[in-house]
Amino acid sequence: MYDAVVIGAGVAGCAVARELSRYKGSFLVVERALDVCEGTSKANSAIIHAGFDAEPGTMKARMNVKGNKMMDKLSEEMDIPFKRIGALVVCLSEDGLPRLRELYDRGIENGVGGLSLLSGDEARVLEPNLTDEVCGALLAETSGIVCPFELTLGLGESAAKNGVEFRFDTKVAGLKREGGCWTAATDKGDLLARTVVNAAGVYAGELHNMACESKLRITPRKGEYCLLDRTAGGHVSHTVFQLPGKLGKGVLVSPTVHGNLLVGPTAADVEDPETAATTAEGLREVAEKSAWAVKNVPMRQVITSFMGLRAHEDGDDFILGESAEGFFDAAGIESPGLTSAPAIGEYLARLIAEKLGLPVNDSFDPIRKGVPKVADMPTEERAELIRRDPRYGSIICRCEEVSEGEILDAVHGVLGAKTLDGVKRRTRAGMGRCQAGFCSPRVMEILSRELSLDLTDIRKSGKDSQIVLGRTRKEGE
Repeated sequence: MYDAVVIGAGVAGCAVARELSRYKGSFLVVERALDVCEGTSKANSAIIHAGFDAEPGTMKARMNVKGNKMMDKLSEEMDIPFKRIGALVVCLSEDGLPRLRELYDRGIENGVGGLSLLSGDEARVLEPNLTDEVCGALLAETSGIVCPFELTLGLGESAAKNGVEFRFDTKVAGLKREGGCWTAATDKGDLLARTVVNAAGVYAGELHNMACESKLRITPRKGEYCLLDRTAGGHVSHTVFQLPGKLGKGVLVSPTVHGNLLVGPTAADVEDPETAATTAEGLREVAEKSAWAVKNVPMRQVITSFMGLRAHEDGDDFILGESAEGFFDAAGIESPGLTSAPAIGEYLARLIAEKLGLPVNDSFDPIRKGVPKVADMPTEERAELIRRDPRYGSIICRCEEVSEGEILDAVHGVLGAKTLDGVKRRTRAGMGRCQAGFCSPRVMEILSRELSLDLTDIRKSGKDSQIVLGRTRKEGE
């Protein structure tokens, strides 16, 4: 029997797992997909929000502000990129200026530092590409950007390194409480646990309603994005938001930690939690609305588009805590969920440890090293690495300069990559301008060789994403 089973290997589930490993106990993360970061956490704005937007007193406000403050130390411990570049919330009409002031006051009440109100001209000094329509702005100096894949993977690998077990490709289909413990029925057999953590993203309502008398409704909220080439990455230096509306924070324009430019998202409630398609209408909306605040966004430099789902709860707040005996929710984790995840993990792990009387794990090691980034290394350091292992000099992804050595590190890591997307998220192979057009076959060959799989068994991401359907010739033909 486990002390705790965490359902969901997204950023919240992995954060809870890492914080649980600070205590002595037996912990398991169970995930329906083949890898960490396959659901809500993989497709979002990659923003570390300052914390001025959430209503004071809510879990969103509390976790946002605390999570933001935790990010510097966390990024150093886990070897993940994080830049505190600041954000501007811009106002496009005089009528909106009181709303901008409300955000400022709300941020002060939430305990956010580094806030100031600017005129349109003052904002354009910071961001020369803001449109002439911008008449005021809220500057939030503590806002930042992060890589959501590396943050989630770092939390998961740190948890695994400290003793947390992970099971992928395992779907929880039922929950029952008997004899003072929970039985989680999965398609791979039953799991017994003293406590359960529900971190299932857009499926969190479904799991909550299996275990609790009070019901939750989680609505998948779809957002479409465009990612622009690195040549466009310097178009703005801050994250530029428009004044938020009823469905979210509007279309933003932001650099990414890897030097690209991100534009989006749209916001539309959908019924299908498995939807994954972008639409011409949605991407047109992204382009049009981004131009309201930032002029001349080079949309001809778009290298890919994608969509993500946010898990919106009817009460518009995070549902955190013990919702039934031994059942803990991390539900309704929409924006600012990425920012809040470290604080959510700490909060829930402490509640579980107190309930179960778990002792502190004195051997907990907070340090985790990611895959080395050859392209970012100084010449001498890169040369020394290649001298020690020539496979770091064999470039597989030409756009992002990712070597065979890095891909091998990703495949054989703590939570090793098993799919093409798993390699991509750990190394950036396939993230560049050609979007894996050249490197996919080489990465597939490496996965096939290292995991002893036939090429027809290599998947892009999920079980149904087969790439090679069969051989056109038999051996010897």
